Amino acid sequence: MDRQVLHKSPWWWVPTLYFAEGVPYFLVTSVSITLFTQLGVPNGEMALFTSLITFPWVLKPLWSPFVDVLRTKRWWVLVMQAVMAVAMLGVALAVAGCAFPKAEGTLTIPATVAIALVFFTITAFASATHDIAADGYYMIALSEHQQSAFVGLRSTFYKIANIFCQSALLLIVGWLQRYTTVAASWTYVLLGCSGLLAAWAVWHTWAMRVAEGHNFNSPNTQSIQKIQSTQITPPSNTAAIFREVGETFVSFFRKPQIALALCFMLVYRLPEALLLKLCNPFFLAKQADGGLELTVATVGEIYGIGVVLMLAGGIAGGLLVSRWGLKKTFIPLALWLTLPCIVYVYLAAGQPTSFWLIALCIGIEQLGYGLGYTICMVYMMRFADGAHKTAHFSLCTAFMFLGLLLPGLVAGYVEQATGYLGFFWVVMVCCIPSIAVAVAVWRKL
Repeated sequence: MDRQVLHKSPWWWVPTLYFAEGVPYFLVTSVSITLFTQLGVPNGEMALFTSLITFPWVLKPLWSPFVDVLRTKRWWVLVMQAVMAVAMLGVALAVAGCAFPKAEGTLTIPATVAIALVFFTITAFASATHDIAADGYYMIALSEHQQSAFVGLRSTFYKIANIFCQSALLLIVGWLQRYTTVAASWTYVLLGCSGLLAAWAVWHTWAMRVAEGHNFNSPNTQSIQKIQSTQITPPSNTAAIFREVGETFVSFFRKPQIALALCFMLVYRLPEALLLKLCNPFFLAKQADGGLELTVATVGEIYGIGVVLMLAGGIAGGLLVSRWGLKKTFIPLALWLTLPCIVYVYLAAGQPTSFWLIALCIGIEQLGYGLGYTICMVYMMRFADGAHKTAHFSLCTAFMFLGLLLPGLVAGYVEQATGYLGFFWVVMVCCIPSIAVAVAVWRKL
């Protein structure tokens, strides 16, 4: 097969691009929780730190206009993948500092954790920027027909990245811990992730080069010139950029029912925001401390089942909304997001040891999350519709992420004050405002 033809096919870069987009996100937002828990960081500080390092996804609408006009989308993709590779190498080396005996005067474990947090933050900023550039490249490099044709593929590989991080990586870490220390096992896995990100940067240098120069089946010369341009926007255009950003923000906050929409974005996922930070610590904690005392490998197996059911819930939720409409499905799906949280109360109270019973409980909760998250996304897409809809949807997701971040800052301290059983009862109480704001939105649909 001719090499030029291989370059032109989106099959060569769409799957890897969106797998590469998902892995750093889940490393920062999910895997870091298990990592720091195993390194002995108390739940209060762990939840606080792992929430703070996710701030870039809240802030990314502020710099997304500049990614659009400075350099090319391909340039941003390649540079950010390289930056993430180096940053994950930094995390791995910092964690390695916990794996070996310390000579007098060398770094202590808290210092190495602080260094790891710095590199995780760099990864988060690069990943948020990569998200902007990857989506922009996808829309520019493909025709409208191809964008529709490959949207399922990009979504699938992003979800595979979720399974890879929350299940496969934990299984590998658990297997390595049979033969080496906790810190050493994480060091090896993080080094592998760094190498994977570096490999993607090399691969996409080859696979995306011609794709960016040819707009697949589209003879639009201006689009090609726009993509190929690597000139920095002249300073005379800077004021126009800021003016456009300002107009986007002002028009967003002038939308009808903006106050209710912001309440929904910030409060709807409150129970989930608390659970996200304490699920894995609960699984790993000793039974004497109120946990289930599972191994990391077992947690990986459980989440492998759970994530698959979450994806199934997302698909089912989308089909239900398309069949019955948002108005009829809004409250039932909202209840599916909140009420299954009760399984954690059962797990904390009963502390079962059966793998399949625990997996069933987590599977039900993850299925509910997949169903309930659907209406959140559909509502935000409808709210963002109109002028500046892409930027407005980005703002919606930023506020939604802020709604996850803020409760996470205190989640660990709440658990330390109440214990795991008390904490999960607090989560159930937090279902009340989540359902209340869902009902308020439903009445306005």
